[in-house]
Amino acid sequence: MSIDTIALQCFLAVADTASFTKASERVCRTQSAISQQIAKLEAMIEKPLFNRGRTLTLTTEGEIFLGYARQIFELHRELLDRFKEPDLHGEVRFGLPEDFATVVLSDVLVDFSRLHPRVILNVECDLTFNIFERFEQGKFDIILVKMNRPEFLAHDTHSWSDQVQWIGKRGLLPTLDKNSVIPLVLSPHPCVYRENAIESLEKAGLKWRLAYSSPSYAGKMAAVKAGLGLTIMQRTMIPDYLECIENDCLPTLNDIHISLLKKDSRNKTIASLEYFLLKKLRH
Repeated sequence: MSIDTIALQCFLAVADTASFTKASERVCRTQSAISQQIAKLEAMIEKPLFNRGRTLTLTTEGEIFLGYARQIFELHRELLDRFKEPDLHGEVRFGLPEDFATVVLSDVLVDFSRLHPRVILNVECDLTFNIFERFEQGKFDIILVKMNRPEFLAHDTHSWSDQVQWIGKRGLLPTLDKNSVIPLVLSPHPCVYRENAIESLEKAGLKWRLAYSSPSYAGKMAAVKAGLGLTIMQRTMIPDYLECIENDCLPTLNDIHISLLKKDSRNKTIASLEYFLLKKLRH
C-alpha cells in the first residue's frame, strides 16, 4: 500500500499543531477526515503515531515518521512548484525582522525566484510589532514575526519556539557580577528582545544601562562586536563572530515564539513562498 500526500499533509498538520481541531482548519478538512487519514497511516506502518491523552503528543515511532514525512512532502511540493506551477505570477508583500532577513532571505530569494521568475517579491524589514500591525491592516500578504509569549492568531499560522541567549564579545566586556550595571545593546521600543532582556534583569534585581540603541540589526551587531555591551538573540541565529555569554549573574531569558502568518490560504503564489520559507527555517 502506498502513502498518499493527503495523508501526509494531515499527519504533518496534526504534528505541528498538536490538535485535530487546528489541523482541520489548516488543511480545510473535517476532524473526522483527518482522524481517518491518521488511522490509515497507523494501520499501514502497524505502529501508533500519536499518544492520545489529555495532550496530543507524538510517539517515538511518530517522531521517526515525522522526519520521513517532512522529506517526502517537501519533495512533493518542490516537484509541483517545478512542473505544475512554473507560471505563477503577481506580487507578494512579505514582511520580516531584519535579523531574520540576514539568515533566511538570501537562500529563499534565490530558490524561489529561480522557479518563479514572474513573481515580484516586495520585501520590507521592520520591528515585529510594526510588521504585525501592518499585516492586520492588510499591507502584507505573509509575515515572519517573533513574540515573547504565544498568542492566539486568527490566521493561517505556523509557530515554533527557540531558546534565547545572552551574547557578546568575550575579552571586551567588563567583569559581570551581581553588583554590576549590565551594559545593553538593544533596539528601541517596541522590540520583543528589548522587553525580554529588561524584564529578565529587573526580575532578577539586577541593574542595567542602555549602552547603545539602534533599530538596525547591523548597527547592533557592530556595537556588540566592539564590546559596548550585551544583547540577546535566538541561539540558532547567533553570528559566528559573537559568543554566548554564560555567567551566573545573568538571568535565564524567556524563549522566543516565532510565527509565519498568511491571510489567504488559497493563493498559490503565497503558498509557494510559504513552502520555501518553512523549508529554510526547518533546516
